[in-house]
Amino acid sequence: MDTLAGKAFFIGVISAASLPLGAVTAMWWTPRQRAVAGMMAFGAGALLAALSLDLVANTVRIGAFYPLAAGCLIGCGLFAALNHLVNSRGGFLRNAAATVRYLTKAKSEHVRSLAARLSAVSLFQRLPPQVIADLLPQVQERTYRSGTTIVRQGEPGDSFFVIEQGEIDVIDDRAGGRIIRTLSDGDVFGELALLTGESRSASAVATKDARVWVILKEQFDRLLESSPALAQAVRNIAANRIDLGDGAHARERDVWARTATRDLEDKIAAPTEAEIKEAVHANKSAPLAIFLGVLLDGIPESLVIGSSALQAELSLSLLAGLFLSNFPEAMGSAVGMRYQGYRGTSIIAMWAGLMLFTGAGASFGATFLTHVSTAHFAIIEGVAAGAMLTMVAETMLPEAYHKGGAITGVSTLLGFLAAIFFKTLE
Repeated sequence: MDTLAGKAFFIGVISAASLPLGAVTAMWWTPRQRAVAGMMAFGAGALLAALSLDLVANTVRIGAFYPLAAGCLIGCGLFAALNHLVNSRGGFLRNAAATVRYLTKAKSEHVRSLAARLSAVSLFQRLPPQVIADLLPQVQERTYRSGTTIVRQGEPGDSFFVIEQGEIDVIDDRAGGRIIRTLSDGDVFGELALLTGESRSASAVATKDARVWVILKEQFDRLLESSPALAQAVRNIAANRIDLGDGAHARERDVWARTATRDLEDKIAAPTEAEIKEAVHANKSAPLAIFLGVLLDGIPESLVIGSSALQAELSLSLLAGLFLSNFPEAMGSAVGMRYQGYRGTSIIAMWAGLMLFTGAGASFGATFLTHVSTAHFAIIEGVAAGAMLTMVAETMLPEAYHKGGAITGVSTLLGFLAAIFFKTLE
């Protein structure tokens, strides 16, 4: 290993040494969330200052702004795309904010799918979509095994069902168990129960494993109490003896569904602990995806270190910014992974591996960048800076704000000033 590559490897390992240190700390100490948030925001602020002082400023000074800007946009796009890919495979479980954000978005898309189904139900077509929007986030999802009786004939009607997947027979028990009809994906039953609460006119039995959405009458009634417009619409329908008539046209259904789901993300409740655990079990490849997510976060860092190694003097502000940002990121993620059931040795090994990867990546970057032209160097630095800045904005700061709230701003500023202070020592 030549001198330049060795220097970059050394800087990379030192800057990332706080990763396994943070993971080890999380094995023995579970800090309060506000403490983790404060440290993470502090690290993010230090990293932002280091990027500005040691990467972007030097490139702008030599007149290579446009290649730098192009590289930043490329780096941003690459990180965002790869981050989305990794998250879709379970990588979102690597920190709390990403988990909440990903599951909330998935839940929103799920509810939008439900709204599209409801838009084809005559009852809901005749109700104001603006107020139905308050009901959608409360919809429950249930699974019934084959052979399970979902509702019994003669019971009070207290819920409405939309079949997401499966098969259900509607049976007339009074006619010797005669099957009236068979329902499958997208079909609904029990809509009149929301209006009248009348006894069930037939039984419903799952003939295949079925996953359904359920709207409870008690939730619907509470919505009636808070919405005079909805209550009046329901009275009008009931006065016509539930004469729902033909369904709306596809265009009208689409408008209804889009109106009902407007600003849905603001109304969706954060995922519960049970939902998070279910997501862990559902993503069998989550450990690998989490590692890839952590690796993805480290790629921009190694490129930044590789480019900085080409300078004559070691940048203390960059080294401090990277070290300070890595510790809380690793500790916060390790706490979450430990809570999700991952073994301590696996967690520590993951972060130690990333430390070595950062050193190797920095060494490779320094070697690769030695003979490139100024414009190409600016583009590559831009890719690294853009990816790292996007990483800070998409992972570190959201995680800090999720856990610490208002403390995030002050801590970010303090970290920013700390990196500048180290710059004055050079």
